[in-house]
Amino acid sequence: MSSGVEADIALDAAVVLTLGMNRVLGRGAGLAGRGAEALAALAEGRAEARAAALAEVETHERALREVAGRNARIAALAETRAKLGADVALPEPLRPDEESPAELAAWCGSADSALDAAERALSEHLAAQVTEQVFAVPAEGLHRDTGRIRPPGDAHKDLERILARLLPDAADDERQAVADAVRLLADAGTSDEAEGVLQEVRLRIGDANRRVEERREAQRRRRAEADAAAQAEVERRYVLDSITSAFEDLGYEVRAGFETVTAAGGALVLSRGNWPDHSVRMRVEDAQVRASLTRERPAESEDDRRLDVEREEEWCAAFEAARERLEDAGVRAAVSWRLDPGIRELPVSEAARQTRTRTGHRERSRERDQ
Repeated sequence: MSSGVEADIALDAAVVLTLGMNRVLGRGAGLAGRGAEALAALAEGRAEARAAALAEVETHERALREVAGRNARIAALAETRAKLGADVALPEPLRPDEESPAELAAWCGSADSALDAAERALSEHLAAQVTEQVFAVPAEGLHRDTGRIRPPGDAHKDLERILARLLPDAADDERQAVADAVRLLADAGTSDEAEGVLQEVRLRIGDANRRVEERREAQRRRRAEADAAAQAEVERRYVLDSITSAFEDLGYEVRAGFETVTAAGGALVLSRGNWPDHSVRMRVEDAQVRASLTRERPAESEDDRRLDVEREEEWCAAFEAARERLEDAGVRAAVSWRLDPGIRELPVSEAARQTRTRTGHRERSRERDQ
């Protein structure tokens, strides 16, 4: 990139973890608490203090992620409960605020026990529904000699136990496949025949549960991908905000560029009040920042070119000063390529080129008309 610089961007671990914590907590992207302490310790060269602060941030961030996972499971079981019409208690989701990592871990342990119990209860409820669907009697009817259809021997006890293994969020077609197999018990005249049917029920439940686990894993994967995308976005925004603040502190006006801003990056235009003919085009994308000093109109004289060199020198000094400010904010910019002042003519901005082209077209059109 002519008259420009390229630098690789890396966020300090304290920034990454704190942004993740703030996102889970629903707060802004500003650094606070132990994350800020870790950055301050880094700036002051206090390695031990930084390590301790960073370890605390990591522990807290990990605990918050665990809470988010339990909240997702609560939501999934609530949806299953509504679908089955079951009266099963579920723990309330936790909206973390000031809890310590130890308190968050304790809540997760308690939630796990309650959620496991709720899933078992929902499976038992589903088993009762399947039983009632097949035999047209409540589940307890299998335990009493009511004169209705009753599996031979102890098959009714085995059936209740086997059906309770069916995961409660099995799909309708999977549930139906299990019910169809259970229905075969009506024709089982001997214990051996009943055992054969029960084995088929086991196989169909195993197949249904495998599909349920695949769907659950796909949902976890989608949540992880969405979480990673959200994290990437807050990190991108943090980098852009840090760059904007750094250059505004140095007297630059910073505005969004005309280019499309994507989740992977963004475009900025930097200008100064005493730079009527110059601006800096900057793009932040894929963990890299690229900046180019450009002219707003073509250079027409040697004085223009001397001014270009002066502006390049100013820009280079400003970039180095901005790097120091970014470092304080936990954003490291390692220069991977730089073009020294005066090596090449400054490029003309795209807007200036388009204006010049349109002007040229109009002039040639008037010449043809004369």
